[in-house]
Amino acid sequence: MNTCQDLLSAITDPSGREILDPATGEVVGTVHESTTADLDDAVAAARAAQPDWAGLGHEKRSEYLHKAADAVEGNAEALAELLSREQGKPVKNGPNAAFEVGGCSAWLRASADFPLEPEVLVDDESGYAEMEYVPLGVVGAIGPWNWPMMITVWQVAASLRMGNTVVVKPSEYTPLSVLGLVHVLNQALPEDVLRVVPGGGEVGKALSTHSGVDKIMFTGSTRTGQAVMRSAADGLARLTLELGGNDAGVVLPDVDPRAIAGDLFWGAFINTGQTCAALKRLYVHEDVYDAVCEALVGVAQQMPMGNGLEEKNVLGPLQNKQQYDIVANLVEEAKRGGGRVLLGGDPETDQPGYFYPTTLVADLSDDNPLVAEEQFGPALPIVKYSDVEDAIRMANALDVGLGASVWSSDRDAAMDVARRLEAGTVWINKHGAVDPRIPFGGVKKSGFGLEFGVEGLKSVAASRVISR
Repeated sequence: MNTCQDLLSAITDPSGREILDPATGEVVGTVHESTTADLDDAVAAARAAQPDWAGLGHEKRSEYLHKAADAVEGNAEALAELLSREQGKPVKNGPNAAFEVGGCSAWLRASADFPLEPEVLVDDESGYAEMEYVPLGVVGAIGPWNWPMMITVWQVAASLRMGNTVVVKPSEYTPLSVLGLVHVLNQALPEDVLRVVPGGGEVGKALSTHSGVDKIMFTGSTRTGQAVMRSAADGLARLTLELGGNDAGVVLPDVDPRAIAGDLFWGAFINTGQTCAALKRLYVHEDVYDAVCEALVGVAQQMPMGNGLEEKNVLGPLQNKQQYDIVANLVEEAKRGGGRVLLGGDPETDQPGYFYPTTLVADLSDDNPLVAEEQFGPALPIVKYSDVEDAIRMANALDVGLGASVWSSDRDAAMDVARRLEAGTVWINKHGAVDPRIPFGGVKKSGFGLEFGVEGLKSVAASRVISR
């Protein structure tokens, strides 16, 4: 069992780039900045290891994934502390760093255990045909800074289970978390089946264009995803892109505002709002509008924000200054546009760290930038509607569609609205709840391809039909 300092000692480069704690500005550790030559070496090693890894078969590879999950659980406290110090999320309270580390082991075990048998397509007097799924080769995994450990595992676990080897390129904002995680995973995995190459945009572009990479999995912004897609075109690498979202929630007039307020809050403010599938714009029927606003304020006022290493806090800072500025500017535009600030909106500028207060803004028009643009932070716009047709139209108006939610005490009414929302996942009376058994992916400019479940395994494999 490692301590956080043990992990840092194993993964930091004394001459590397400093990584700062977003809550305090203190140095967490230093990271080696890889070159494209380092990437070439990692891809070559992963490619050399892939045939033997594929040859082990599903059962043996699944055993390794369970051993990797054991290693994560044995180092959970150290990983959670490292994650909190680098990313900012609280260690223990709320959907937190410990929650994220627990998600890593859960996804490893689930990916290990999904059955995937050949699919019989035809079996009659005309003949027989079946389809099976075989490894692609080397998967390049490019991850984000908001859930750096768990999303890396989402990419890695299914890829390894299907017999691929993986080269990970973490976000330059949170490389230590991913380096620490990979260090722990590699205590259980065979050599070179999982490699990590920290670095900036040059390394990410080189990975997405590399001739030795057969598939790219990318989670991040739509703009960067478009660049990855262009880069991968020449080599025809397969893609799974999980990109930006601006998820809508539609509250129907039959709800009990106090009953749903807590789930609405966490749907929007999980990870201080820094979640692709968080609730980012809320449409509330006029009959319950004031009551929902009041109930949300009551919940939000009880949620302390601060340094993630302090046990009382359930919300942490924004991870970086760039994101802080985006949130702050959008809230100011909401104010100028006539928005009524119910809570927050006035950050303290004399404290260390990128803390933006929990903010609720009501009475906004649907075209206000805080509604129309993804804020990716702790500021929720609330829009009043009178006709559900208008709410559906506004929810579908944007060019993204990762998730959405409907809130109602009438199941049939909720299902009717849910089926008309343009999103990869629509939740009812919850938002952003992911499950390793349930496929997840976006539509429109929120990307394409599925992760999780058996469909997620298929997405990191090549199909082969055998007919006789």
